[in-house]
Amino acid sequence: MLFWILVATLTAAVAAVLILPLMRAGEAPSSPHSHDIEVYRDQLDELKRDQDSGLIGSDDAELARAEVARRLLAAGDSDRAVATAVSPRRGANRLAQVFVLLCLPAVGLCLYLLTGSPGVPAQPLAARLADPNGDINVLIAKAENHLAVNPNDGAGWDLLAPIYMRNGRIEEAVDAYDRAIRLLGPTPARLGGYAEALVVQSDGLVTTKAQEALRQALTLDPNDPRSEFYLALGLKQEGKKEEALTAFNRLVATSPADAPWLPLVKQHVAELTGAGTSSAAAPGNPNAEDVAAAESMSSGDRQEMIRGMVESLESRLKENPDNLEGWARLIRSHVVLDQRDKAAAALKEGLKTFPADGDGGKQLLTLARELGIATDGVTQ
Repeated sequence: MLFWILVATLTAAVAAVLILPLMRAGEAPSSPHSHDIEVYRDQLDELKRDQDSGLIGSDDAELARAEVARRLLAAGDSDRAVATAVSPRRGANRLAQVFVLLCLPAVGLCLYLLTGSPGVPAQPLAARLADPNGDINVLIAKAENHLAVNPNDGAGWDLLAPIYMRNGRIEEAVDAYDRAIRLLGPTPARLGGYAEALVVQSDGLVTTKAQEALRQALTLDPNDPRSEFYLALGLKQEGKKEEALTAFNRLVATSPADAPWLPLVKQHVAELTGAGTSSAAAPGNPNAEDVAAAESMSSGDRQEMIRGMVESLESRLKENPDNLEGWARLIRSHVVLDQRDKAAAALKEGLKTFPADGDGGKQLLTLARELGIATDGVTQ
């Protein structure tokens, strides 16, 4: 019943908002001759009084009365013309008002009957949480309500963390994995999930914190493929090509032939051996045409294209240095290309726009340390 009361109230409010302008538009405008008519009538009364008191003769009074009467009739004709012009518009406004009052509620009711579920009883949030019917958002809300009351329930955080990851809620996933590890203890699955969330949070960069979690996971399970992959990727990002290639090859050798991660691992092996192009080295986010062109190029041409993309990014940063993400991408790209001196130079240039004591400068310095770039003297 409350629902229908709310619907009726909202419908009435909308109808009032629509009708008020129509009512104001339908009002007849004031006549420009209304004041003249009053003046002429006063003049006729005054002529009669003057005639009765003998101040004006009968002939003069008749002439004056005839002139005033002529003007009065002319003003009256103008008023009638204005009223005639307004009446059709007033009729149209009446029709519009009737349409709003009758058709608006009827159309709204028909739409609700067609698309809504009037026969379903009202179900408050508590009831929906008790019976989610497979709705993932309701399940998440149910788990969050439970954990708000029981924050030390490690099993709840352990269950919620991967759900957050699948739904793209990376910040919450990092926090949930961290809580589950502290409350239930580390396992390869929890540590690997935590590290993966950190990598996604840092836009694909295997940070120092992620590497620590991955190494801890490998001490618990030396054959954990996820930890091996991300550690190898971290070595590649640091420019340690030989070590990264060894780690990737070891993962290929120990993985089953039908392992779903093998194609990606082999892609990295091909890139490290010069048979492919590292997507991380393309700072300009190449499109499909760029990728197709790179695949058909020789190794030398491919390197030339990558250098051109780096140079393009550098020129854009010279024109618009106020681009923190661009500086971070440029530093990372130079590291991937094993150009650490250029990475350090890019860091120094970026710190001119984003000082080391500011938030942006701190982010660049943190990235440089994670990539193994010496920051001593850069901030001088």
